[in-house]
Amino acid sequence: MNQDYIKPDNWSIIEEGFDRESVKSSESLFSIGNGAMGQRANFEENYTGETFQGSYIAGIYYPDKTKVGWWKNGYPEYFAKVLNAPNWIGINIEINGEDFDLNTCTEVKNFRRELNMKEGWYHRSFQATLKNGTEVEVDIRRFLSLDLDEVGVINYEITPLNKDAKIIYKPYIDAGVTNEDANWEEKFWEPLDVKKSGNEAFVTAQTFKTHFKVTTFMQNTIWAKGEKQNLSPISVDTIADKILFYYDVIVAKGEKSAIQKIGGYTVSLNHDDTISAAENIIQTALAKGYDQLLQDQIDAWAKIWEMSDITIDGDVKAQQGIRFNIFQLNQTYLGKDSRLNIGPKGFTGEKYGGSTYWDTEAYCIPFYMATKDQQVARNLLTYRFNQLDKAIENAEKNLGFKNGAALYPMVTMNGEECHNEWEITHEEIHRNGAIAFAIFNYYRFTGDYSYIPEKGLEVLIGIARFWHQRASFSKNKNQYMILGVTGPNEYENNINNNFYTNYIAKWCIDYTYEQIQKVSLEYPSDHKRIMEKVKLSETELLEWNKVAGNMYFPKSEEMGIYLQQDGFLDKDLVPVKDLDRSQRPINQKWSWDRVLRSPYIKQADVLQCFYFFEDHFSKEELERNFDFYESFTVHESSLSPCVHSIQAALLDKMDMAYAFYLRTSRLDLDDYNKEVEEGCHITSMAGTWMSIVEGFGGMRVKGDTLHFSPKIPKEWSGYSFKINFRNQILKIAVDHTETKLSLEGTNELTVYVNGLPVLVQPKN
Repeated sequence: MNQDYIKPDNWSIIEEGFDRESVKSSESLFSIGNGAMGQRANFEENYTGETFQGSYIAGIYYPDKTKVGWWKNGYPEYFAKVLNAPNWIGINIEINGEDFDLNTCTEVKNFRRELNMKEGWYHRSFQATLKNGTEVEVDIRRFLSLDLDEVGVINYEITPLNKDAKIIYKPYIDAGVTNEDANWEEKFWEPLDVKKSGNEAFVTAQTFKTHFKVTTFMQNTIWAKGEKQNLSPISVDTIADKILFYYDVIVAKGEKSAIQKIGGYTVSLNHDDTISAAENIIQTALAKGYDQLLQDQIDAWAKIWEMSDITIDGDVKAQQGIRFNIFQLNQTYLGKDSRLNIGPKGFTGEKYGGSTYWDTEAYCIPFYMATKDQQVARNLLTYRFNQLDKAIENAEKNLGFKNGAALYPMVTMNGEECHNEWEITHEEIHRNGAIAFAIFNYYRFTGDYSYIPEKGLEVLIGIARFWHQRASFSKNKNQYMILGVTGPNEYENNINNNFYTNYIAKWCIDYTYEQIQKVSLEYPSDHKRIMEKVKLSETELLEWNKVAGNMYFPKSEEMGIYLQQDGFLDKDLVPVKDLDRSQRPINQKWSWDRVLRSPYIKQADVLQCFYFFEDHFSKEELERNFDFYESFTVHESSLSPCVHSIQAALLDKMDMAYAFYLRTSRLDLDDYNKEVEEGCHITSMAGTWMSIVEGFGGMRVKGDTLHFSPKIPKEWSGYSFKINFRNQILKIAVDHTETKLSLEGTNELTVYVNGLPVLVQPKN
């Protein structure tokens, strides 16, 4: 834990007291989104202190040219970045002739922020004294509509406390924005048009290179004495990429005035005429009005929470943590559009470019399968199918592979590889396995096999072909090996025979072969179509099976563990507990050379294999490998604690499981990795959900049946969650004495609890 200023609360994230040092962290933690757009919790009014400005639109990106000191063949030409979108929230304010700025106020008191997760809004309130002596009370509420997902709403209220005030509201929209992490400090937006009409304004700009067109819009309404004022701007400032309105209001001491601002984006991804679309959405929002828009927001979030909530009794910090994670996941991705995916920072920051990683398949899909309609998870799989041609091109262009072998990118926006580190881009190839595993996992959980003959089998064949060509035969060991890789532990580069990579490669080939046979028997027309398209021969299949059937796995027979890679036991095996705390985190304290030579593990690696393929190993094997590798794991990846929590629970190491759960659920709230100001760890938040459902709840799918082996931390008095299993909603409630199951719908369901069958009757 590196910060502790967020107040414990079951349903809200709360900060009390104005601290300039925490502004950037809070901008991350209080971020809001609606799946289509999102923004950091920047102040609406001008702020001259340290801040990280950020608004983002789903699917809008820029190919920022890769910046390296020297070039290697195979470096991607660019690193795709989610763009800092034009600013629509801005409302500069002048009070009695002085610019209002919390950084220059002589006093700020009763400062409070709240992110209400239950209802989906962000609120900020405080009292401030300006240098001119004017005291004001300020109250702001902001939300991004789930129902009208191109619309955001701000209600900004000011009450003078010690004297009458002349307030000039200066709402603006501005496309002259830059990214914090631009490689070459390029400008990403080209202004096209600025338009105004009454209290409405529109700035249209397009991205350089990718030519996404975005119209940023605003509509402003002034309120005073509890009534809407029929005011137009007293003046307007317009430049090529910005428009600013001025509204002049005289407010008596103790009286409230307000500006309500409707803003947002219409984009060329969805509209041919973005300006007309913006005009129409403004009218739709105005017809509803602020109060109805807010009520619609509350209702929409109530519907989400009805299915996705996890309750924890007796532990407020644990409860707050899991709801924060679930809330951010739903703010980031709602599954409406198969062109979109889940960036590691979501809409909370720019690190990792906002692109798609293997995190989606390994961690996020289980959450969306179980808490949404299965179509949402299917859309995530379809995203990869739609990019199969690019994955084949990636393997051919960069690695020289042939015959339709597919290497999915480590980082992507449109299917092209755009990660800017060669050692990860072309060595961390295990992500191919996660994509195949997600297809298997989707069918295992939903029972929907149709995806495989329709789309999935082509993806599996491309991936199997990659593994077949990537493996090399060792005459010395008379086995197939996979050399020169980076496993999930990114603290080792260019190593040979990473156990997890080799294991998932073998599994991918075996699983693909099985699906080819199944589709041949049960979907002959699809089989014929696919085989004609991919030109897969029996001879090639035999070659696949030679590789899979004779894959090398490094192992220590003496210790009874699989080796993370060749030579792992040759390292200086000093466990983490004996590492000086002043040396942590090692990725910020040590040279990269020292990190690579150390035994320290960033996240689950061998244990990632045991997590995916738990039923392939005995519990005793898991325990030996867990005890060994966890002792060297520094957990400096956000994806690390969740897997360890799940496995610790399985091994009855409940204190450890609980500690890992708190770390994953409060990773950002307590800033464990000293980086929350860069944005929240969105994709790892799905792992937090798994640590309860699969860890403490012990949920597994075996055959076509749900199994649970519930356990409960001693710190909790109870917990509950819901699962949408094959269109049946099952609720599981666990306390220290019993497990209760209830079922929505009309059909009964048999599940297993601690190995015993339980017939659950629907309550309706």
